[in-house]
Amino acid sequence: MELKTILSKCDHTLLAQTATWPEIKAICDDGMRYHTASVCIPASFVKQVKAYVGENLPICTVIGFPNGYDTTAAKCFMATDAVDNGADEVDMVINIGWAKEGKWDEITAEIAAVKGSCKGKLLKVIIETCLLTDEEKIALCKCVSDSGADYIKTSTGFSKAGATFADVALFKAHVAPHVKIKAAGGISSLEDAEKFIELGADRLGTSRIVKIAKGLENDGSY
Repeated sequence: MELKTILSKCDHTLLAQTATWPEIKAICDDGMRYHTASVCIPASFVKQVKAYVGENLPICTVIGFPNGYDTTAAKCFMATDAVDNGADEVDMVINIGWAKEGKWDEITAEIAAVKGSCKGKLLKVIIETCLLTDEEKIALCKCVSDSGADYIKTSTGFSKAGATFADVALFKAHVAPHVKIKAAGGISSLEDAEKFIELGADRLGTSRIVKIAKGLENDGSY
């Protein structure tokens, strides 16, 4: 698989609590240079990034992040605020405690409410697979499929583990055909990125693939 194809599926990501504008600006420059799918950044930077990149790069941000236990009303407000500030894509975290209680109808309703608050922009739903059983993951595939969301996403990257090949394969087997898959957290090599894509991931949440591209460019391999 060509490197440019992998890059085109990457949400080039910087969500560290210590992120500064110079660092955010740098990943925007990288995203535009390497034609990534988007940059995924904290919501507080969305308006500034929109002014900087204009229409040259899609902007993704996160809400209810990383723990997912904000109220539905708060998540809806955050989604609308992000879109109004210029976000093209919103990645939300589900209420994981509700999943542990089997509150599937409530989870589906919350996702649907947030999707409605996105004003037609893409919504990706983070279920934090490392905290769930396979049975819970399968139930959440149905929740996301029924909610009107656009993507199901493996991980925040802030919990005890990130994306696994097994989880992406499980998603592929259980989500509705209209739901796409995003693998995120711990994707550190081109081989792993390619395998996730082959298993069905349409997006990858990572910053490391651009770093690899830079290294290859520096030694003349790209």
